[in-house]
Amino acid sequence: MVKAGQVLASLDPMDLRLGQQAASSGLEAARVNAEQAAADLKRFKELRDQGFISAAELDRRDSTWKAAQAQYQQARAQAGVQSNQARYTQLLADSAGVVTAVEAEPGAVLAAGAPVLRVARDGPRDVIFAVPEQQSGALRALEGRPGVLQVRVWGAGDAPLPATVREVSAAADPSTRTFLVKADIGRADVRLGQTATVTLSVPAASGVMKLPLAAMFEQQGQSHVWLLDSAAMTVRAQPVKVAGAEGNMVLIASGLAAGQTVVSAGAHTLTAGQKVSLYNAAPAASR
Repeated sequence: MVKAGQVLASLDPMDLRLGQQAASSGLEAARVNAEQAAADLKRFKELRDQGFISAAELDRRDSTWKAAQAQYQQARAQAGVQSNQARYTQLLADSAGVVTAVEAEPGAVLAAGAPVLRVARDGPRDVIFAVPEQQSGALRALEGRPGVLQVRVWGAGDAPLPATVREVSAAADPSTRTFLVKADIGRADVRLGQTATVTLSVPAASGVMKLPLAAMFEQQGQSHVWLLDSAAMTVRAQPVKVAGAEGNMVLIASGLAAGQTVVSAGAHTLTAGQKVSLYNAAPAASR
């Protein structure tokens, strides 16, 4: 546990302090040079008014003064940068939280921007889980509604915690093709990294059918299944509407009628009108 403003890590400040001292010395030298150039310009203006020097000579002195002023501004900016760098030798916690990872060891040489520690801020907790594509829309419609989810934290008793859908990822994970959901459980007494079970109560759909997930395939952006023509023993594509999933089964809301035969093996290798045969398991040998 760390507090806001607590020192988490430190860099060796010697080189940065030397750089700060060099920048301060350069700034002082530039300031003196600018003041000298300003005094010279004032005297040469008086000489020009008395006719002792030419206008060209006065212009050269004016250019010298402007260059000295620019060098002074540059030195002041560099001194400011070095002063900031010297303050960066200490890494402070910007808020109270918990250190979840240490990614640098004592004595390591680090580049600017390299991660040193990972701190999870202390405050409201989120339950993070992933849902398949067909459920992302339903959860997105529940965003902001308090208590629509029930969370049971493992090892924290049987009392469920109400949760509110705070965010549903706009893009699917490239490896799992699922959508990340973050649900807010407030300041519940749970530890970071604990495992939880999230449940969502949905009304039971009427008239749905269950098919193996392997029977589904996509065609022109729509879900289809292969229907068997028992007379010709050929298949044809039938569009269906998916209502959800239960494990390895998919729920079909519409597109099929009772008594139809759906092909469940090799759905991604079939073509319209292709002849197929029914699979009959060999009877077990009697003993």
